[in-house]
Amino acid sequence: QVQLVESGGGLVQPGGSLRLSCLASGTIFSIYSMGWYRQAPGKQRELVATITHIGTTNLGDSVKGRFTIARDNAKNTVYLQMNSLKPEDTAVYYCNLKTAGLTSYWGQGTQVTVSS
Repeated sequence: QVQLVESGGGLVQPGGSLRLSCLASGTIFSIYSMGWYRQAPGKQRELVATITHIGTTNLGDSVKGRFTIARDNAKNTVYLQMNSLKPEDTAVYYCNLKTAGLTSYWGQGTQVTVSS
């Protein structure tokens, strides 16, 4: 079984920055990708950013140029650096891990609130 533990969420003013971390633990044979999705109230869960085992990244259109994703393979940890935050970035952010067999695991989520 795989466990994902997110940290780093919180309240930040517009224009500010936050860094999310997600640590994967448990029985992990082969990771294909790790990443982040978010869900705002009343909206569907959407892609924020993913990074594959070889470092290929994919970012959602709404965060390009503001967010970056990085991964420490040795620590099974993925990071999301969020800059120039906007109120519309407010959501619960979920860590995701996909295995080579494309089984998907989710963290419990961390709240990010952007408000003055």
